[in-house]
Amino acid sequence: MKITDLKCAVIASSPVLRITTDEGITGWSQIETPKPYLQPIVLQLKDWIVGQNPLHVERVMRRIRVRGGFKPFGSAVSAIEIALWDIAGKAAGLPIHRLLGGKVRDQVRTYRTLYHEPGTKHTVADYVRWAEIAKSLPEKFTMFKLPTSFHSSMVRDVPDFFYGEVQHDAPYPYPHRGAMTENGMKHLIECVTAAKEALGSSYGMAVDAGPGYLPNDALRFAKAVEHLNLMWIEDMITGDYVPFVNPDVYREVTPHTTTPIHTGEQIYLRQNYKPLIESKAVKVIGPDPCDVGGIAELKWIAEYADLHGISMAPHGTANGIFGLASLIQVCATLPDNYIAFEYPARFEPFWYDITEGFDGVPVRNGMIDVPDRPGLGVNLIPEKAKKYLSEGDAGFFD
Repeated sequence: MKITDLKCAVIASSPVLRITTDEGITGWSQIETPKPYLQPIVLQLKDWIVGQNPLHVERVMRRIRVRGGFKPFGSAVSAIEIALWDIAGKAAGLPIHRLLGGKVRDQVRTYRTLYHEPGTKHTVADYVRWAEIAKSLPEKFTMFKLPTSFHSSMVRDVPDFFYGEVQHDAPYPYPHRGAMTENGMKHLIECVTAAKEALGSSYGMAVDAGPGYLPNDALRFAKAVEHLNLMWIEDMITGDYVPFVNPDVYREVTPHTTTPIHTGEQIYLRQNYKPLIESKAVKVIGPDPCDVGGIAELKWIAEYADLHGISMAPHGTANGIFGLASLIQVCATLPDNYIAFEYPARFEPFWYDITEGFDGVPVRNGMIDVPDRPGLGVNLIPEKAKKYLSEGDAGFFD
């Protein structure tokens, strides 16, 4: 079998990959939705994979892995890896989890990040409202994550939240960093406490907090909320779109608090996880299959983390429906350090209409059944998807 083409089309701001072969088998994948500018980055890899045998996944990946980097530049490489596994599974008539060693669980747990609802800000009352909304969701998630502080508009909404310049038109997603004021820290603790108390002990709650913290404030916050038994605090020091890891700085926080510290969504490849894991700089890691180098890369990292007593909660904010499918496949195979993956809630409901494989939202009681359909188990339906293509992508299905 040979790869004949690599195409990338943007559907509703989400880049979708299509790898075709000379035997008529197509592999699908998707890149986190806020990254439509990655379309040309994907296509520059075409010449490196066309003519290769897609069933030799690792051999193909060796040709392009060097061309990736920390989020978002590893996304193109990661998406190609996932599409290759989709082809390999379809060629074998097996789900990807069978090719990765088989599933160890029939259902995978997923958690929901509570994005800002219309009209809500960052008051204590708003955090209580978020908790109430969370408990009313029809999927009955058992775990939630709240964006706060430097990973939210709290920095702008709360006056004098930190000793730094508030940027309203920044060229990158999370530009704020600096020492927190006493009132800012007090307000943050009150908001998080109110949300957790409103959720109650029957629900797990994590907090997405940065990057942006200095280590002394990170430790102060983590210790102040120890009584809440949070699942973790995420990305306080480094994280989303930060092109480095800084495990030594995390070690100024993690050993000194019982609140689990989490990071890793931006990290590309196992080599860049190595110092984070071996120094036990955090208690929970969250690689994203669509950024870390693919699903096999994520599985390797999970196994290595398990050897070091570190838990696994993969990232997946906006990976779309194919990202959801890849998360289900790989998380079914992970060791017992697996907690839950982040449900990719940032895609429009019409995706369930233009794809086959899911009968609507697959989450029931916070769990998803692991499918046994070949490959990813999800395919785009060209006849239904064509109307969502831009004019420049009209030949995507040709």
